Amino acid sequence: MAAPLAPSGFQFAIDRGGTFTDVFARCPGGRVRVLKLLSEDPAYRDAPTEGIRRILQELGVPLPRDQPLDGSQIQWIRMGTTVATNALLQRRGERTALAVTRGFRHLLHIGTQARPHLFDLEVAMPDMLYEEVIEVDERIVPEQPDCCSGVTLLVQKPLDLERLRGDLEGLLNRGFRSLAVLLLHSYAWPEHEEQVAALALDLGFSQVSLSSGVARMARAVPRGLTACVDAYLSPGVRSYLHSFCQGFRDGLQGVRVLFMRSDGGLTPMARFRGSQAILSGPAAGVVGYARTTFDPRDGTPVIGFDMGGTSTDVSRFAGALEHVFEASTAGVSIQAPQLDINTVAAGGGSRLFFRSGLYVVGPESAGAHPGPACYRKGGPLTVTDANLVLGRLLPEYFPRIFGPGEDQPLCRDSAVAAFRHLAATIGDFRSATGDSAVPDVSPEPPSVEEVALGFIRVANEAMCRPIRALTQARGHDASRHILACFGGAGGQHACAIARTLRMARVCVHRHSGLLSALGLALADVVHEEQEPCALPYGPGAFPRLEQRLRELERRCRDALRGQGFADEQIVTEPFLHMRYDGTDGALMVSARGHPARPDTCQAGDFLGAFTERYRQEFGFALPGRAVLVDDLRVRGTGSTEPVAPEPLGPRGDVTQCYFEGGYQDTPVYLLEDLGSDHVLPGPAIIIDTNSTIVVEPGCVATMTPLGDINIAVGEGPAQTLGTELDPVQLSIFSHRFMSIADGAHPAAHGHLHQHQGAPRLLVRPVRARRGARVQRPPHPRAPGGHAGGRAVPDPGAGPGAARGRRHPEQPPPGGGEPPARPDRHHTCECTWGDMGTPEIHLGTPGHTWDTPGGSEIHLRYTWVHLRYTWAHLGTPGIHLAVTEALLAPGAVPGCSGTRNLRDNLADLRAQVAANQKGIGLVRELIGHCGLEAVQAYMGYVQDNAEVAVRDTLRAVAARWGSLLQAEDSMDDGTPIRLRVELDPKEGSAVFDFGGTGPEVLGNCNAPRAITLSALIYCLRCLVGHDIPLNQGCLAPVQVLIPPGSILDPSPEAAVVGGNVLTSQRLVDVVLRAFGVCAASQGCMNNVTFGSDRGGYYETVAGGAGAGPHWEGRSGVHTHMTNTRITDPEILELRWVWGQDWLRAGSGGAGQCRGGDGVIRELQFRRGAELAVLSERRATRPYGMAGGLPGAPGLNLLLRRDGRVINVGGKGQVSVEPGVSKKLQKTPK
Repeated sequence: MAAPLAPSGFQFAIDRGGTFTDVFARCPGGRVRVLKLLSEDPAYRDAPTEGIRRILQELGVPLPRDQPLDGSQIQWIRMGTTVATNALLQRRGERTALAVTRGFRHLLHIGTQARPHLFDLEVAMPDMLYEEVIEVDERIVPEQPDCCSGVTLLVQKPLDLERLRGDLEGLLNRGFRSLAVLLLHSYAWPEHEEQVAALALDLGFSQVSLSSGVARMARAVPRGLTACVDAYLSPGVRSYLHSFCQGFRDGLQGVRVLFMRSDGGLTPMARFRGSQAILSGPAAGVVGYARTTFDPRDGTPVIGFDMGGTSTDVSRFAGALEHVFEASTAGVSIQAPQLDINTVAAGGGSRLFFRSGLYVVGPESAGAHPGPACYRKGGPLTVTDANLVLGRLLPEYFPRIFGPGEDQPLCRDSAVAAFRHLAATIGDFRSATGDSAVPDVSPEPPSVEEVALGFIRVANEAMCRPIRALTQARGHDASRHILACFGGAGGQHACAIARTLRMARVCVHRHSGLLSALGLALADVVHEEQEPCALPYGPGAFPRLEQRLRELERRCRDALRGQGFADEQIVTEPFLHMRYDGTDGALMVSARGHPARPDTCQAGDFLGAFTERYRQEFGFALPGRAVLVDDLRVRGTGSTEPVAPEPLGPRGDVTQCYFEGGYQDTPVYLLEDLGSDHVLPGPAIIIDTNSTIVVEPGCVATMTPLGDINIAVGEGPAQTLGTELDPVQLSIFSHRFMSIADGAHPAAHGHLHQHQGAPRLLVRPVRARRGARVQRPPHPRAPGGHAGGRAVPDPGAGPGAARGRRHPEQPPPGGGEPPARPDRHHTCECTWGDMGTPEIHLGTPGHTWDTPGGSEIHLRYTWVHLRYTWAHLGTPGIHLAVTEALLAPGAVPGCSGTRNLRDNLADLRAQVAANQKGIGLVRELIGHCGLEAVQAYMGYVQDNAEVAVRDTLRAVAARWGSLLQAEDSMDDGTPIRLRVELDPKEGSAVFDFGGTGPEVLGNCNAPRAITLSALIYCLRCLVGHDIPLNQGCLAPVQVLIPPGSILDPSPEAAVVGGNVLTSQRLVDVVLRAFGVCAASQGCMNNVTFGSDRGGYYETVAGGAGAGPHWEGRSGVHTHMTNTRITDPEILELRWVWGQDWLRAGSGGAGQCRGGDGVIRELQFRRGAELAVLSERRATRPYGMAGGLPGAPGLNLLLRRDGRVINVGGKGQVSVEPGVSKKLQKTPK
């Protein structure tokens, strides 16, 4: 490509970050000028304006700061800004009110009813962005459920504008000027929202954000939250833009000003809005490395690695920007196209801790004040301090801006002193544990450098996790990527991270310290159009799909032409939002690489593209299953001229830098002194104005003709990993085991048909610790799973089992402990070597409401014992055997076979695919570290969890004494009694449930495994910080349960309610004994309904218990469940009309109030069988320290003849279509 002509005016690309503002300017004649300045400085009013002033002033004409600038010499300005992000993080947006369909005033507060942190008893969640809610009299409903050929909507209640007028005037009188509007089903019927907006603007509101305007997609909760974000942030964004323009004499008239959106495209200033601005700066960085590192000639994909002060962002580019359409920022879910950027709380300022034998990096950050210890302000140890101590940062190349007077250099002595103290702490821990829980540890304290290097290695492993999530978890090989490093701190870690991930190459752009600004100069202008669809993908729908795509393309082209682009500069790309019928996880699919054929849509083979991507992400496809199109989207780009890089012999300083094996002489080079084709073997340090790049031993850096740095990553020194405990390796293995668990289970999570599917990978060694579980991610239901129960293949399978054999099974009566509820445990054997002997078991448990057997209420248990080899699942014989097993319980009186055979089989495939991915990840780990080392550290990870729990139990005994007691009862009067005897010296405890009531006739019996699960959950909550969640948590605990009790029933006992009900009561009892918090709702409020056409299952939120210094959260799931509830728009499209709101005042009064429960109303649109399984309908959730108890729950059925019937805590009834309603009031 020929170099572009020199610009006739100045071109500015500016990234206004939270700390620094980066300016990339192309001056008339083609000279490039870069600048970095503080984003906030008393010396100037606005950093971007100041940056422009300094560069314009280089012409020789003084430009005073107190006078507006002349913009006549400026051709264009492109900007990315954190103004919106900072306002959202700091909650400094515009006062906002929400207008929502009547009956849904608490919809956004309840949200998905899930909480962000499973083990946080306080349930800390960000405040809602709106201050007041008004309800709008109107109602749009789908005409019929299960409509897949297009959505037909009915106006059930017309919009009452007169009543709304009074409510809006009241808001104006109370000072509100910004309004978010959420009316149900407005994604397909926006007219009511548009009428509300017209009225509000006419009355005097300055900002009205419609949910249908910010996100034309079904699902009311994320769409409404996005509208709130837009209303909350847009006035501030608009105010900043106005203020920026006021810094120029002519208000920038005639200057093209563009802003970066979260999706990686530029948009005119007048169209820039708050909901598009959240990832404005990071998105520019992605565009920067995508345009400068990716080579379309070989197509090698690139991983972007942007390490800053508090966090690290990673992303992936393989020829096209990768987007997500719902993401969470600052605790707020936003439904809008955004670049897929994964963030981990590990940056230069991340704090360093040594906890219970584990090296921990972050997530806490030192911040800018006081900053790291080396900043001379008394700050804590951080990753920056570790790099400084190891000689990887050189104080003489940093400005003297540190210390109280901000006039001192970095202080290495402060960092060394802090590390010396930490090394002594680690040595003391080793001495104390050398003969007890953690064997074979040398009592000698480590050196300062060993500790610092250990933390660097742990930080590197933490930063590898999001990269693995973007690659391995999605079917990509991380080693087949280039690592593009940018950001101020990334250069010190890039080689080590690339080596860990087996990447062969690291690329560092010459402007890596301000790559986001460069990305702005290289980005395209983007305009998108989107609308809902609800059509099946097939020949019958092709004409309509093609017609709507052409219309969306026309709109995109018209919008870009209006911005001055010629037709030859405009490129459009259509997308279909597609999913398999019966699943909830849709994929936004482009037909790129799948051209049209005679039997496909004219825009391309979208089905082929969808099937290929589905198989890549989930490990399988569902041939023959109908595919639905939820939404249509067209992305139009207006291509701008590229900025030509400026083509560009070294300094001889040598320093001492610490690597594996000790200090090494390390040459130091200034980037500005290096010329083309310079080759720098590692170790070496390259100093740039804005960053420090460490070339590790075994790596070789080469300068390109354009001044960029290419680093060939070598193997590094050979290391032998033994089986003896190394605390640093313990921390690294903890991350690796969690990466395997995280990286495998999304294959099932995104697919499962049945609403309560809870896939997660469990990893356990066959030999170490007798098969105890080693690692698992937090589980939305009972976090301990079947702790101590049987969820592994029969020992009878023996060593002769085929390599990679999978065993989805529920053990038959008498063959192990019964499951707590209708779960399927899909386990597999990971073999190693030529013997084919299983060495590690992996399992993906998943809960299903449609397990063959009786109803949710009357189900005792039906054992469906399946064993098959995945490779043969599709063969007729195996397929028939599985089908017969799933249907067989229908022959038992009072029971039925599966009602969703197709979905059950598909879910089996999904969970087995997760195991298959897990096998690959485990084998990769064994291949790198060795089988004996992996199995040894599986044991050490359990030991570490044991140490953490012992420390906690000692602290509890020191505060409360060595004897704790508590009691509570089920609704039928069955008591659950607990006596805890603590040994403060050993840090152990005996949990004695003596006196607990006998096995019950109903299904609330809880197998012993459920009690152990509840204890693991409670102990993890008491520990208060992240620890490996595994069987080691129970090592210091002895649990005594009377045989024949409700907590240790006979094999014949019904147990389906044991997990969802009794488990919650167990947690309440344990937490009561420890005096931690008041009771939560004590129930999962299970509701199932269905017919021969299928069924639905949900659990409903309630109130969380208050603590000594916090109010209980209202309308949230508590303790061992964190299941999301189906969005009301999706529920109404498929099943019932429904609404829910908070049950005001039900939480229980006290100095700190308990959280309120929820009132949930469902109106049935066709006949169905309804079953309710709940607790706390007779007993009330207790208060603590004098606080009053919360209100009990209530389940009502409203018949069409006007009768109101109390269904009770556990009941099953038939409901009639039309006006039959179920009203559920959850506890608290």
